[in-house]
Amino acid sequence: MDVRIYHNPRCSKSRQTLQLLRDRGVEPEVVEYLKTPPAPAEIERLLGLLGLEPRDLMRKKEQPYKDRGLDAPDLSRAALVAAMSEEPILIERPIVVAGKRAALGRPPERAAKDAHRGAARFKTRPRDPVQGRGPRRNK
Repeated sequence: MDVRIYHNPRCSKSRQTLQLLRDRGVEPEVVEYLKTPPAPAEIERLLGLLGLEPRDLMRKKEQPYKDRGLDAPDLSRAALVAAMSEEPILIERPIVVAGKRAALGRPPERAAKDAHRGAARFKTRPRDPVQGRGPRRNK
């Protein structure tokens, strides 16, 4: 199974996630996305795998978010995705992709555990941007 991590070596959560993957015997393809920004089409693919909207994947406290006025409610999805491609520091990290599934490494254990289980059991849920977890299901 191929595993890819969109990694920022300066981010402690990203480093922790990468180390957890390696500790579990997974050697991922490391994409330093600040050096090699993903194209808008790749960001769209990641959003689809994560089940997120563009703003849910954006780091809103970063200066480019403020400078570019990305909090404007009338901005289109395409404009937000383009901004992430042009200013990759805006992308929340790390993102771990295994097969047709993806997870944010927040907390790092989540993505590492899911990647270690393999693509067939790699789980993802839409995240609540306020609480940082997926929706609860009533049984």
